[in-house]
Amino acid sequence: MDVRHADIITQQIEERIFNGRYQDGDRLDEVKLAEQFQVSRTPIREALQRLARSGLIQLVPRRGAFVRQPGPVELIEMFEVMAEFEAICGRLAATRISDEALADLFAANENCQAAVDAGDPDAYYFENERFHHIIYRESGNEFLTTETTNLHRRLQPFRRQQLRLRGRMEQSMAEHRAILDALEKGNPETAAQALRSHVAIQGEKFYRLAATLKAQTPEKR
Repeated sequence: MDVRHADIITQQIEERIFNGRYQDGDRLDEVKLAEQFQVSRTPIREALQRLARSGLIQLVPRRGAFVRQPGPVELIEMFEVMAEFEAICGRLAATRISDEALADLFAANENCQAAVDAGDPDAYYFENERFHHIIYRESGNEFLTTETTNLHRRLQPFRRQQLRLRGRMEQSMAEHRAILDALEKGNPETAAQALRSHVAIQGEKFYRLAATLKAQTPEKR
């Protein structure tokens, strides 16, 4: 049950950071959070560890957890690198992907479509994770897979949030279809460009969503 609680708490703290309720430099107190979420401190600690791994908070020994919002330049740089990592994965996977893995990709994409039909961005996010990790693995390059996965983990909260923009899931599905088509046809450069564009758009969509959320949230006094 604590794992499930940690999932929910992580997402809710992410949202509070993105909408400005928790601002850069704010201290997140474990005891107060446990009271707010009506849970023990164990899932709170797990949630804070996850947020620290994604870079949204900083854990300072003997002081606690502090919100750390990456600046726009830092985020732009991370999404630029992520787009290139995924492009390389796609280029290599186009000539190396197995028939079984390709079938798994199509299955993951069908689940993504089911999430779109249900209007469920969280379900879409988790199936989308599976979709991308299959491509990383099928690049056949263990070092690239590890580095891409690490950066993917760092950008998880930002990639999750951009799916909430109206029409974004449908647009993402169209991008997935282009990626699948290129991989199925074994076209390395088309696959690379499709993945590069897919990730670059995610960064743009996140900025738009973040600006909207902050505009709707009263300033702290």
